[in-house]
Amino acid sequence: MNDQHDHGALGDAEYAEFMELASEEGFDVEEVEGAIEEAGHGPLPVLAVVGRPNVGKSTLVNRIIGRREAVVEDKPGVTRDRVTYEAEWAGRRFKVVDTGGWEQDVLGIDASVAAQAEYAIEAADACLFVVDSTVGATDTDEAVVRLLRRAGKPVVLAANKVDGQSGEADASMLWSLGLGEPFPVSSLHGRGTGDLLDEVLKKLPEAPEQRFGNAVGGPRRIALIGRPNVGKSSLLNKVANEDRVVVNELAGTTRDPVDELIELGGVTWKFVDTAGIRKKVHLQEGADYYASLRTAAAVEKAEVAVILIDTTDNISVQDQRIITMAVESGRAIVIAYNKWDELDEERRYYLEREIETEMQQVAWAPRVNVSAKTGRHMEKLVPAIETALAGWETRVPTGRLNAFLGEIVAAHPHPIRGGKQPRILFGTQAGTKPPRFVLFASGFLEAGYRRFIERRLREEFGFEGTPIHISVRVREKRGRKK
Repeated sequence: MNDQHDHGALGDAEYAEFMELASEEGFDVEEVEGAIEEAGHGPLPVLAVVGRPNVGKSTLVNRIIGRREAVVEDKPGVTRDRVTYEAEWAGRRFKVVDTGGWEQDVLGIDASVAAQAEYAIEAADACLFVVDSTVGATDTDEAVVRLLRRAGKPVVLAANKVDGQSGEADASMLWSLGLGEPFPVSSLHGRGTGDLLDEVLKKLPEAPEQRFGNAVGGPRRIALIGRPNVGKSSLLNKVANEDRVVVNELAGTTRDPVDELIELGGVTWKFVDTAGIRKKVHLQEGADYYASLRTAAAVEKAEVAVILIDTTDNISVQDQRIITMAVESGRAIVIAYNKWDELDEERRYYLEREIETEMQQVAWAPRVNVSAKTGRHMEKLVPAIETALAGWETRVPTGRLNAFLGEIVAAHPHPIRGGKQPRILFGTQAGTKPPRFVLFASGFLEAGYRRFIERRLREEFGFEGTPIHISVRVREKRGRKK
C-alpha cells in the first residue's frame, strides 16, 4: 500500500484497524475508501454561472442541477432568494451559483452585471460564461470578459440558444471573445449540455482547497450575515470602535464586502461585513437578489457565520433562509439577537416562544443577546465564536465513536420496516470543519433515525455551534453471482 495514501481524518494504525472491521462486515475495501474520501473532502467545488441578463442562465442552471429550482420568467427582474444549488455530473458533486437575470441598471454595466458577477466569481473555483449565440457578443459581454480575465479563474464559454445546424455558425463567431472554444448548447432543450459539463469538470478541482483555511496563526474569518437593517454594519463598527484596534482595513473594489482586522479578547479576527449594498441599484428585487448573492459569497470565504436577528421584529422567512444557507455551507454558526435593549417584557416573552419554534434547526448554535447600538454584551461574542469554532473542529476517535454507536444500536435499534431491521455496523469521522461522519449499515436508515443519531452525537461529544454531516453507506448484497 502507498505510504502516502490519504486516510482522511484517520491515522495509519486507526485506518488499518478500521479496514479490518470493514472487511469482517463484508464491505469492499475500495467502496469503504471511496466513502471516506468523498465524505472527507469538505466544501464542494463552486461553479459561478455568469453573463448578462436574459441569455438563459437560470434555464441552464435548472438543466445542470436536473430540476426546476432556479426561478425562470421571460423577463428580467425576477427575485430569487436562493442562489446556490448542488449539482452532480459523472459521479462528481459541485455547487452552482446562479447570477441570473434581473434588469440591468440604467446607469450601465458597472452598477449591475459587473457587480453581481464579481461577487460570484470571488467565491468560485471556475466560471461558466453564458452568451446568447443568436445575438452575438455585445458590449456587456465584452465587459464581463474583462472581469473574468482580471479574476484569473478558469472559464468555460457556453454559446446558448443553439437549436440546429444554423446556430452552430453563430456559436463559432464567439471565438472572438478570446476565451477559447465556445460550447454550443440549448439550455431549453438540453442540447450539448453533456459536453459542456464534461468540460466544466475539467476546470473544477477534484477537492477544492479550504478557501476559509488561512495559514496557521492567521486571523479566523467571520461573516456577519442577516437580512437588511438588522444592524450588521452597526455591530462591526461597535466592535471596531470600542476596542479602537482596527489593525488594517482592506479596501477591495467599492462593491466588495469590507474586510476588517479587529483585535478582540487579545486575538485578531477578520470580520467580513456583508452589508452596504450600493445605492445605484434602483430595482428593489435587484437589491434583494444582490443581498443574497453577496451573503453567499461572504459565507463561502468565512469559517464562522454570525447570524444577526432583529429581536424587535418577528423571526421571518428571510431569516430562516439565511440560516439555511449558512447551515448548508457547513460553517460554524453563532446566533446574535440584536436590539435586545429595545425589548419590553411582553415582546421578550413572545420572542422566546418564537425562538423555541422557529429556530429549532440551529438549537445547537451558541446564542448571544446583544445591542450593536449600546455595546451590550459585546464581550460575549468572542467566547461564543470560539465555542463554535471548537465544535467545528472537533474530532472523535474511531474506537470511541464505534463504542458509542454500539451502545445506541443496542439501546435504540432502528424501527423494523418491511420485516427488516437495518443496523449500523460501524462508522468513522471522515473530516472536520464541519464534522463529517460516514456510517456503514446493513440497510437504509430513515431520516428520522439519522436525526436521532445526530442528536445523540451532540449530547455525547458536544459539537456546539457546528452543523454535522452524516452520510450512510449500505452494504451491497454479495454472493449471488454464478
